[in-house]
Amino acid sequence: MRVRDENKEKTIRKKAIEIIVSKGFDGLSMQKLAKASGVSPATIYIYYKNREDLLNSLYIEVNEAFAAEALKNFDPSASLEKGLWQQWKNRLDFILKHPLYFQFFEQFRNSPLVHHKDVTNHAFKESMQLFVRNAIRKKEMAKMEPELFWSLCYGSFYSLVKFHLQKRSMMNSSFELTEKKMRTLLKMVIRALKNETN
Repeated sequence: MRVRDENKEKTIRKKAIEIIVSKGFDGLSMQKLAKASGVSPATIYIYYKNREDLLNSLYIEVNEAFAAEALKNFDPSASLEKGLWQQWKNRLDFILKHPLYFQFFEQFRNSPLVHHKDVTNHAFKESMQLFVRNAIRKKEMAKMEPELFWSLCYGSFYSLVKFHLQKRSMMNSSFELTEKKMRTLLKMVIRALKNETN
């Protein structure tokens, strides 16, 4: 039985994410990954049963790293405005620290792979659900479909983040996401959620 090498496994995972981000899921083959990682294809199968096992394992790793960052100093019982601001700050910190993770995360979340039975994160989901339930109970927002809430609260935020990462605005001028811009957007989002309750 061949011995697992932690450094080789880390290299394989890192290279797999780099390939997926630059070439997409279709661009990742075990042969290409082995060559990029400086190992034989047989070595990859010491760590992963198959390509699907590798992809699920990568997503779980990235998702856990994201959840840990997103839940830092986050209190589900906080006001809607305070809690959402903490979420935005945490998510931006994660994205800036791990840009490849973020790009991989986005690709995976928008693929059918995200529905695999192994892909879960109950603690994070429960915390987010509790936060929303508390906001509804305190009448800070109306009860609405999760997709509407996410689109309003996070879709707008992620759009600004993407402009920041591209360093270009819609009008093709330079763009930088500042705290002031984030605060302005947050006020608009909170106002929209409060207006929904009227």
